[in-house]
Amino acid sequence: MALRNLFKFRELPESETSKPFLEHLEDLRWAIVKMAITLLIAMVICFAFRSLLVQVMQRPLHEIDPKIGALRAMGVTDSLTISFRLAFYAGIVLSFPLLLYFLAEFVLPALTAMEKRFVLPAIFVSFALFLTGVLTCYYWLLPKTILFFFHDTESLGWTAAWTVQEYYSFVTRFTIGFGLAFELPVVVLALVRFGLVTYPFMARTRPYAMVLIFILATIITPTPDILTLIAMSLPMCLLYESCIWIAWFMQRKAPKALND
Repeated sequence: MALRNLFKFRELPESETSKPFLEHLEDLRWAIVKMAITLLIAMVICFAFRSLLVQVMQRPLHEIDPKIGALRAMGVTDSLTISFRLAFYAGIVLSFPLLLYFLAEFVLPALTAMEKRFVLPAIFVSFALFLTGVLTCYYWLLPKTILFFFHDTESLGWTAAWTVQEYYSFVTRFTIGFGLAFELPVVVLALVRFGLVTYPFMARTRPYAMVLIFILATIITPTPDILTLIAMSLPMCLLYESCIWIAWFMQRKAPKALND
């Protein structure tokens, strides 16, 4: 029953030839298969360049202190497990536009002819936002975070001797998570399109959302200085504010589209 309600959003308004439930499941299955194959191919390509990936991921370490750039491999299979993990996350970044395209392809039946024209530009914007988040984290926030933990370790009289498992798990999840956070406007646009979020609701809850953003930034940001906290939370606040205006614009255009 839940799946039947979920697939209702794919039906065209007042359609006389609505698809049966099993055909929706078949479409979903093929969308998942295509996304999985795309990600697998991207992973294979990234795995072939694993040495380069390792150098790129360890660059922030070498810039802080060359001594901690040599990570410790504590497990026998660390070289392969870490390589597969790096290939997976790098594969997500590499194949992100195609993954979005296959997802949009599944949603397309619910879109009007005019909305379908914006699919490719929307995919480009989504990928640009995702890449912006990843690069912002990698070049700016990640070095600050690693530097903080390095100095904090030294302040306790300990030597920073991090393992490959711990380091790469932290770095990959941190950068990918920051990239996904930049997808907020696209997610809100989809929620508004399907009537799950409205402009009045977002405008009314703006103060609470801003407080939650600052609390989240405080938790994520390990450095105690106020400048880093503001630099972390300000982009998220601007993204949320842009989402409010996206919702306003979409709801304003909706009555005009119905009249046309």
